[in-house]
Amino acid sequence: MNRLLVPGLLALASLFGCATAQKPAGASAANPDKRTAIWVLGSDHLAQLYKPDKPHTDVLTPQRQAELTALNNQIERFRPDAIMVERLPDQQGRIDSLYNLYRQGKLELATLPDGRSEVYQLGFVLGKRLGLERIYCVNAPGGTSQGILHEGTNIELYQQATTQLREKTKAVSQQMQSGSLTMGQYLAFLNSPALVQELHTLVYRTPARVTNGTLKPDAMVDAAFISTRHVGAEFISVFYNRDLKIYSNIANTQMATGSKRILTIFGARHTGSLQGIFGTDPAFQLVQASKYLKQK
Repeated sequence: MNRLLVPGLLALASLFGCATAQKPAGASAANPDKRTAIWVLGSDHLAQLYKPDKPHTDVLTPQRQAELTALNNQIERFRPDAIMVERLPDQQGRIDSLYNLYRQGKLELATLPDGRSEVYQLGFVLGKRLGLERIYCVNAPGGTSQGILHEGTNIELYQQATTQLREKTKAVSQQMQSGSLTMGQYLAFLNSPALVQELHTLVYRTPARVTNGTLKPDAMVDAAFISTRHVGAEFISVFYNRDLKIYSNIANTQMATGSKRILTIFGARHTGSLQGIFGTDPAFQLVQASKYLKQK
């Protein structure tokens, strides 16, 4: 999981190939123009949503489970033939074991320590419904805190943008906490083009304006290779490097499986970046969330 300053909208409240005549990689030899449909579904980390003193943040309650059933009904209409989630490939064995038990009716998700996670509440549930044999782990290491960018010329631009996004999402966060916003509405909001763009700008564009500074020490960042002159761009590169590795994992899994309709479930911060990467890969065709998720 990311250790982000903005891991999801509740935290905020407390808080995109050149064209050639070659075949696209992964395209079918029988139908070289057939691209793989990919839906990059942004989610909050549902296990992190939970606050014991705010019962409506618990996705295991009867109300939230009913809402998740309705949400999964919407997502299921995409009919993915592969579901890929934010778990590291070295966790594939554990996920395989748990998913097999779940498919056999021998596992209650609520009994898992992290059973509230979208990996289970969305990935496992949808996979079983669709008769998929496996849920693929395609995450990559490299997550860090957005707070490590803390000083430099123009740092106020980044800080102000962070504050503004927090304030803008505060009402939605409060509605989630009070139970007046359903899980379907919440996911539709997380995947709305406006929010996807704003969050992408905050993490992958605005920091480039910050120069002549340093990053806070972090185990995921090799300070010896950081240019203080371009500290904001260096900060962005930490996040983008991880997204490129995730893209590689997804693309290689697609080639290995031949899947043609992929649902990926990742934290909302990744949405704009992964959409940008896949949107310029001629082997893939992006699917818009609005086609399946109700906005009201």
